[in-house]
Amino acid sequence: MSTLNTIGKVTKTKIRVGRGIGSGKGKTSGRGVKGQKSRSGVAIKSFEGGQMPLYRRLPKRGFNAIKRYQSIIAIMNLEKIQSFINEKVINPSDTINIALFKKLKLINKNSEKLKILGSGEIKDKVNIEADLISKSAVEKLEKAGGTIQLKK
Repeated sequence: MSTLNTIGKVTKTKIRVGRGIGSGKGKTSGRGVKGQKSRSGVAIKSFEGGQMPLYRRLPKRGFNAIKRYQSIIAIMNLEKIQSFINEKVINPSDTINIALFKKLKLINKNSEKLKILGSGEIKDKVNIEADLISKSAVEKLEKAGGTIQLKK
């Protein structure tokens, strides 16, 4: 049975290079003799000895579309709305719309549209005003007795 006292060193000591011939890492400090890599301040990342580097040999692909004109859509699930109602953050008698979510800081203030998704269940009868809504969300809202208004 071993105890903590019999365990050897847990951390290895750092090799101090350039500290004399007896250390085994003296004189050139394990860098060899002459050449670019023996000098200080060398960074030859991805340099292939004059050969055309890999990142320049491979073809460019695709492009980055400008997302400036794309509207920012906030997504809200039915279960999230239900949890906000349960926590008394939202009053079910109020009209639930993007302005309400922005006012309560539940979505990003830069969001331009609101999409309701049908994940989870909704028990309360709510009036929702949104730009987009999924089919499953429509079914679940109508089943719960809620109303949906889609903005054009």
